[in-house]
Amino acid sequence: MSRTTVGALALAALVLPLAACVDNDPAAGASTAALTVSSTADACTVSSATAESGTLTFQVTNDGSDVTEFYLLGEDGLRVVSEVENIGPGITRDLVVQVRPGTYFTACKPGMVGDGIRAQFTVTDSGDDVGPSGDVAEQLTTAEAQYVAYVKDQVGALIAGTQEFAAAYKAGDDEQARALYAATRVHWERVEPVAESFGDLDPLTDAREADLEDGQTWSGWHYLEKDLWPPLAADNGGQEYVPLTDAERTKAADDLVGWTQDLVDQVNDPDFTFEAFQISNGAKELLDEVATGKVTGEEEIWSHTDLWDFQANVDGARVAYEVLADVVEAQDPDLAATLLERFAALDALLAEQGSVEAGFTPYDELTEQEVKALSTAVDALSEPLSELTAVVTGA
Repeated sequence: MSRTTVGALALAALVLPLAACVDNDPAAGASTAALTVSSTADACTVSSATAESGTLTFQVTNDGSDVTEFYLLGEDGLRVVSEVENIGPGITRDLVVQVRPGTYFTACKPGMVGDGIRAQFTVTDSGDDVGPSGDVAEQLTTAEAQYVAYVKDQVGALIAGTQEFAAAYKAGDDEQARALYAATRVHWERVEPVAESFGDLDPLTDAREADLEDGQTWSGWHYLEKDLWPPLAADNGGQEYVPLTDAERTKAADDLVGWTQDLVDQVNDPDFTFEAFQISNGAKELLDEVATGKVTGEEEIWSHTDLWDFQANVDGARVAYEVLADVVEAQDPDLAATLLERFAALDALLAEQGSVEAGFTPYDELTEQEVKALSTAVDALSEPLSELTAVVTGA
């Protein structure tokens, strides 16, 4: 699917007229609060275990020595309400969320592995409506519906491609499986923040070998990637790679299809929604994914198909912005103009290396200068994109 088609799907899926100028103030008297979080190797200290419903800003500081993440989880401890990833030592990053009364969990993940250091977090009723009101509320409701339609389209393409890939892989047609691998994963990478919101689905489906904890069973796309592009012993810890047996191939492929179908079922549940602040936070998450995995060549370490994932993450971030663009243009036209300019600049650099349809330059064939240019463009986009949630929520 072309980048133009991606944007069109997002914006045309549910075409409704949007007002040009609106007031993006939260509901009158709505509660807003800032909490601090200190993440270390053995603690996740939140300044308060309670807050009133409304817009919350978690100011997360990494006071440890490892890169960390911070999550706000739902009552079941699995559903990810929102998250901020890849917080380096000494760095502070904000997570802005709009929360209704209920029980939640906060979690820090030093080293970005494991279940994290968790604590219960209670949101009491402030008595105010959560989220914006008036015309902007209608705009954001439309944006949410458009984004959900886009996600459903992407996961529909994902399950079809995954089934075709799995059939080829189980049949031993490695050439066909390799040809399908990157193009199918594009649909996953475009909507990964949604997949991450469903608890264990993301690590089961998309964990890299380097992400595994001791004793953890590996599964998913990258497990099969390694089997399709078997490494030399020098690249495999000095050990000769042992190909999967036919039975192991069948199980791994069937598991991948099953987990993908779980994602499809969750997204198509009538109660599924993805709120505006989740969409805007997800856009930033996708750029963070690019900065920490794709532009470094660490995501697709065996196949070197990182630029397919890179483009997909950028596609997903851009669509997330586009469904929210009317609100942003009304509230902060300079931010809107900057985002459009920097999305275009990054897409132009990627186009120099190919396309999803025609294929991209393998990551290990990029020059140092090309990688640096891509990295600089990602950083240039990431900074203004980090302002998106505050504009959307009126925080």
